[in-house]
Amino acid sequence: MPALPIRTDISARELRRRAKHEKNPRVARRLLAIANALDGMSRALSARLAGMDRQALRDWVIRYNADGLDGLKDRWGEGRPMAVSEGDLAAVKATILRAALPSGDADRPAYRLVDVARLIEDRTGVRYSISGTHRIMRSLNLSHQKTRPAHPQANPRAQHRFKKNSRRA
Repeated sequence: MPALPIRTDISARELRRRAKHEKNPRVARRLLAIANALDGMSRALSARLAGMDRQALRDWVIRYNADGLDGLKDRWGEGRPMAVSEGDLAAVKATILRAALPSGDADRPAYRLVDVARLIEDRTGVRYSISGTHRIMRSLNLSHQKTRPAHPQANPRAQHRFKKNSRRA
């Protein structure tokens, strides 16, 4: 079976130059493998030097021939859709932000991840694990961290003097 031809509109030298300046190392390896194959190196050796097998190089050559340099980029899918709608997440975010307002209400502590998971389940009926709740919090640009508690009778001047490298006040 004859070897799969590789498009030659970009020279092997130019492919190596682009690989040198490519930020994504996976794309850079693909560029180098194709450049080696264009220079006459065997496909098996070219693929092995780039850290892939011959069949993977063949697949990348097909994509390179069809789409050019853009064909060498990864095409990740959208992933699994969320079980909770955007509107429900917006309502949950509003509830979390409302609870985080500094109202001086000591009876209402900040939400923990388990509390957010319970809140989502109560509102939507969808149960999330702690790690899933953490992912949702990040997607909403919220942090799960709480401020460090302070004693009500703490003396800020004494704390400042106690610090190791602070100057005397």
